This record gives sequence, structure tokens and C-alpha cells, in this order.
Amino acid sequence: MKILFIGDIFGSPGREKIATHLPKIIEKEDIFFTIAQGENLAGGIGITENTAVEMFKTGVDCITTGNHVWKHKEVLSYLDGETRLLRPANFPEGVPGHGYYVYEKQGVKVGVTNLQGRVFMKPLDDPFAVGKRIIEEMSKETRNIFVDVHAEATSEKRALGLYLAGFVTAVIGTHTHVQTADEQIINGRTAYITDVGMVGSLDSIIGNRKEEIIEHFLLSVPRKFVAAKENVVANCVIIDFDEKTGVAKSITRYNF
Repeated sequence: MKILFIGDIFGSPGREKIATHLPKIIEKEDIFFTIAQGENLAGGIGITENTAVEMFKTGVDCITTGNHVWKHKEVLSYLDGETRLLRPANFPEGVPGHGYYVYEKQGVKVGVTNLQGRVFMKPLDDPFAVGKRIIEEMSKETRNIFVDVHAEATSEKRALGLYLAGFVTAVIGTHTHVQTADEQIINGRTAYITDVGMVGSLDSIIGNRKEEIIEHFLLSVPRKFVAAKENVVANCVIIDFDEKTGVAKSITRYNF
């Protein structure tokens, strides 16, 4: 079976790209389950109920997020009620939402968890310990487990990938919006890539119009960042796996 993992979907240009092309991609590539990184769905930062629902209607089965998930306060109650929308599992106990979930589709169970890194980011609970505990819990129901590691540092994502290899089907890095070229199968079992990339403009700076970002660096004054609309590309990976054993057979970068 194949899972499609879509990189950070950036604002309305990213949502339009997914809405236009994803249903055809799912059919063409025979995709069984689709996971999308959605912490930047709403205006390039944060997520709302409406933007999440828009993506679910296109064929996305699960949305993962990250440090921007709390930007729009109206999403807090939605996080509690919608199991298809995950927030990082290593936030402190008591925050709204779900950090992991086991989904069932056509009789096959797929577990997904979302972890956030701590290097160069806000300190949270240990993603290594939390991730291992969650994976042990999900393993009681399924061997098909997919991990979104939303982190800044390449070293931290790589370390988590190697630490969790052998226990999960895939560890997929997100957050930096730049697709890396290091996809591999670790230990003959676990698919890995440091960063899947984004759904955003190739003529942008991580999805934003370059003019505002460059001026911000030049003058060090706050600027309103605006999503770039030209030349939008969707960075993804396709993971082919054995649904009976949870073993990843291949991981391929896939851009449209």
C-alpha cells in the first residue's frame, strides 16, 4: 500500500494547489492514505477549522501540525473534537487536541503521531521519550506507524529517525519548508527523510513573498508576510509499505 505525505501547505496558494491536483494524484498513484502538514494552512501561519475541512474534502485523511497550531484561537475547540487533526504530542499534558491517533480505513489500521523538536525551538517535553511511549501504545493496534517530526535542526530529526527506526514505518521531517535529498530506508524497515518540503511558491522565501522577507532582513523591522502565488509546487513523498508487517519497502520524493 502507498501513503502520500504532503509537505507544509502554505496559505491559500498551497490549498488551491492541493484542491486542484490531489484527487487526481490519489487516483493516478493508487494512494491508500494521505497525510498533510497543515500548520500553515491559514494565511501562511496557523490553521482554522475551515481550512482543515477544505483539505479533508480533497482527500487528506490526516493533518499534522507544529508550533504554529495555536495561532488562531478558534481552532482550540476543533482540535479537541477532530481526531483527523493532530498537534505535537509532546506539548504538556492538558493542552487541547490529540497528539496521535490510530485510523482505520478499508480494514487497515494506520497510526500517526506528531512530535515537535526542541533544538532552536520552544522547549517542550522530550520528543524521544514521548515518541517511544506513544509508539509502544499504538503498536498494540497496528504495525503501520507514521511519525511527523516537526523540528528545526537536521541533527535532531536525524537522531529521532535513527532512534525510532525499527519500531515505525516512517519518520518524516517537517518545518523548514525545504525538501531534502536524503530519503532512505533505515535498517531495511523504516522510511526516512529529513524534510519533505512545502506546498508553496518556488519564487518565495519558504512560502512568503520575497520582497517583504528581504526587507525584514535588511531593516530589522516587522513586516506583514504575504504568501507568494506564483509557480506553486507541492513537495511530497510516497511511501510504499507492507500493511501486514508495517515495513516500508520504498520512499520516493514526489513533486507536482
